[in-house]
Amino acid sequence: MQAERHDGSVHQPCEEFEPLLVLMAAGELNPAETAEVADHLPHCPGCAAALEQNKELVGLISERRVDPDAALLASCRAGLEDALDREEERSWLRRLVGAVVPPSFLAPRPAWSAALLLLMGFSIGVLGPRFLRHPSVNEAANVPAAANGTGFAGDPTSAPFDIHSAEVAGINVFPTGGNEPPQVELQLRAQQPVRVQGTVNNENVKGVLLNILRNNDRFDPDVRLDAVDLLRARNNDPEVRSALCHAVHTDHNAAVRLKALEALNGAEPQDIIRQTLLDALVDDQNPGVRVEAINALRDMAAKGQVVSDDHMLAVLRERTQKDPSTYIRLQSAAAIRDLGPRQNF
Repeated sequence: MQAERHDGSVHQPCEEFEPLLVLMAAGELNPAETAEVADHLPHCPGCAAALEQNKELVGLISERRVDPDAALLASCRAGLEDALDREEERSWLRRLVGAVVPPSFLAPRPAWSAALLLLMGFSIGVLGPRFLRHPSVNEAANVPAAANGTGFAGDPTSAPFDIHSAEVAGINVFPTGGNEPPQVELQLRAQQPVRVQGTVNNENVKGVLLNILRNNDRFDPDVRLDAVDLLRARNNDPEVRSALCHAVHTDHNAAVRLKALEALNGAEPQDIIRQTLLDALVDDQNPGVRVEAINALRDMAAKGQVVSDDHMLAVLRERTQKDPSTYIRLQSAAAIRDLGPRQNF
């Protein structure tokens, strides 16, 4: 935010204090941060003027803010229930132990408890890898190295499945020196172990990573996060850009959606990216994802990389009034100011 003086010149607020000024205007700083900003303001006209402008925005938004409607409250409750369900799923091991041996048995018998836990740990360590069906070190060693630049380890012509729709058992990443992209090894499930090797520039590697994002319900969150991270280097590829936007819209894991938004940063401005950011800002129940979306929109607007239209301005105006996050309401108002004349507000 810039502060204009009476003589027409412009004061720039300090870069390290500018985010704090927004939060201070909204009353969301802790006492130590408030004191730090207060000590700085008398010595910096730019920050002092920016704080006053932020206070004006907060006042304007407070006057126009409306209470959330029933649909918004229902959506928030649904998001909370989903989070509780996921937490319940993580506790399967605790429930399993409780079902086999009740706490009333373990508590007064510490020796039996320790012996039982050791037995269970040994059993899981021995039998777990067999059920998970991950290729062992010996199996991987028996697969020949990839040759002729195909990206395959082994004979791809004998593989009983389509390489671009294969089940991925794991992703290994090996950093390379300089600015070269890392080497990737994709372990695929099959009757005979098959690996796809190469960088993300290899079409076979790219194809498997795209399949992971397009079919996110079939793969673990860690595998999807690795796929997003690797595809970021090719975010100007139309297929990659489309897959990242698909992940933002459909992935059930907020961390994956957030990383997909981050991976779109720096890509050539496209209508599909702008629409994806607007959709995330309106529909995503995770505040961190919405913050990333409004920050990206604000950055594009400040750089003149996005042209405002009635739909975009309507979305931003609605966010200034209805978003539960004060930060998002303020940044939405600032994005409107960056996009055009003040009467659009």
